[in-house]
Amino acid sequence: MPSLKHIGRIHNNQKRAIVAYRTLPGDAESALVVLTESLPADAHDALVKLVESAAGQQAYELAEAMERAYLPDGMNMLYGFPKTGCLRKVATKEIEMLPDAKSSIKLDELNKMIAQQKGVSIEDLAIKSKNPADNVEKPVEQTINPVEQYTETTKTSDVLTDDDLAAKYRSDADRLSKEAAALRRQAEDLVPTKKKRTAKVEKSD
Repeated sequence: MPSLKHIGRIHNNQKRAIVAYRTLPGDAESALVVLTESLPADAHDALVKLVESAAGQQAYELAEAMERAYLPDGMNMLYGFPKTGCLRKVATKEIEMLPDAKSSIKLDELNKMIAQQKGVSIEDLAIKSKNPADNVEKPVEQTINPVEQYTETTKTSDVLTDDDLAAKYRSDADRLSKEAAALRRQAEDLVPTKKKRTAKVEKSD
């Protein structure tokens, strides 16, 4: 089997992971990975196919290829995974890259090697552009870039106030309500609800 880029696993639990970004702007010790075990079968197959493709293997960061690919449900791959919770921020020292079936290397060590070969610092390895493929037309709700999303959250305190939690709960409730309404519409399209007919009972004299 030929060696493949972007394939790894989480060191402590051996769960497979596809590395979208090996390092992040302003956070050289963290990466963004897709946990493949948490993916639906069709999304998993689409991601693996992309990794194995020429576009995936030629990409400096797999996220560049992901932003030009789409999931079976039509959602952009890079912007769709964060919505489902499948894209996670993980410390590079916790990730083992698996170029082939017989070898492995910690991602933090791999980043050091790449930086040395390029003659730059590890911080300089991160893609600086917030949108690696700005020419890709994306729906409005999919324009939040994962790099921006995850790096921005690291700049704020991890401790949430009651106001923050309340705002988050309201936001989650609104999102779930919209998703529930969309599912109901889809269900109605498939099988319209049958309305019960009320029989009129005539009273006899």
